[in-house]
Amino acid sequence: MTGRSPRLSRLRRVVPEGRATRPVEARGAKPRRRGAQPKVVALGGGMGLSASLAALRRITGDLTAVVTVADDGGSSGRLRDELGVLPPGDLRKALAALCGDDDWGQTWARVIQHRFQSKGDLHDHAVGNVLIVALWEQLGDPVQALDLVGRLLGAHGRVLPMSAVPLELQALVKGHDPERPEDVDTVRGQATVALTPGEVQSVHVVPHDPPAVPEAVAAVLDADWVVLGPGSWFSSVIPHLLVPELLDALTQTKARRVLSLNLAPQPGETDGFSPQRHLEVLGRHAPKLALDVVLADQAAVPDRDSLTDAAKRFGAAVELAPVARPDGTPRHDPELLAAAYDRIFRMHGRIGPWR
Repeated sequence: MTGRSPRLSRLRRVVPEGRATRPVEARGAKPRRRGAQPKVVALGGGMGLSASLAALRRITGDLTAVVTVADDGGSSGRLRDELGVLPPGDLRKALAALCGDDDWGQTWARVIQHRFQSKGDLHDHAVGNVLIVALWEQLGDPVQALDLVGRLLGAHGRVLPMSAVPLELQALVKGHDPERPEDVDTVRGQATVALTPGEVQSVHVVPHDPPAVPEAVAAVLDADWVVLGPGSWFSSVIPHLLVPELLDALTQTKARRVLSLNLAPQPGETDGFSPQRHLEVLGRHAPKLALDVVLADQAAVPDRDSLTDAAKRFGAAVELAPVARPDGTPRHDPELLAAAYDRIFRMHGRIGPWR
């Protein structure tokens, strides 16, 4: 688009000033730095990325989420099939996680996460999904539309899709058919891969050489820290490594890189995986990827020596910290995870002001 759309101007006027911690910059402009805050980029999808963002927005005002676009289930899958758009669901969840803790932020977080309940075509569609797709159609620009939604919500950061086209996730799965436990089959679709029986051997995306969103590549190259994970390992974390331009940026960036491990194996996708096994499969998909820190919950690591050895293959140190919710559920606590990230950024970061 050229110039400013009248619709865009009108919509911007309804957003109260000062809601966002860091206003979204115009496309192509270099984001402003605020004080000595680290510039952080978080990659992932689903609830894992949401947990990371809810923690990171507490410790930096310079935050960008890069979100997978391979979802093909639920409301996202229906909108994707009907309209040929990027799946909006994980993007919506990331925006909700970036909403502030004040009344404005929490109200909007609930609104965009709300799902319609009916006996008609709107049943189970999320309000945020419909809003995002409507703005995509109005503005003709996914990045500009997401920036506008972020302004409306007062989001404490920016949300970008990792690729400019919707992707299909495919997995090679051993024992997908219980009657043929030694056979390897191809399983198609993120929703299916996430719950597949059998052992996932590897994943790839179709198209095989998808274009990255330029703003996502630029954010990674310009970051102080890049955070990968937690999240569904094969369907939310590893897909970022399957976009060639994004993988190049992750290997070339001068940012320091932290990998945040899950609290427990995911049923179906990573059943029986140890923490070090997660690193091993990550390395098989991106053998040139280097890491600086591997973060794990201390209660989820029965064998620290094995995890340390696996992390060393990436050039990384292991940091163990209590990051799980105290109620015993396998979910990250935003405050505890924020404290762990803050400690890592301070201990492993650069000396003196950022940049």
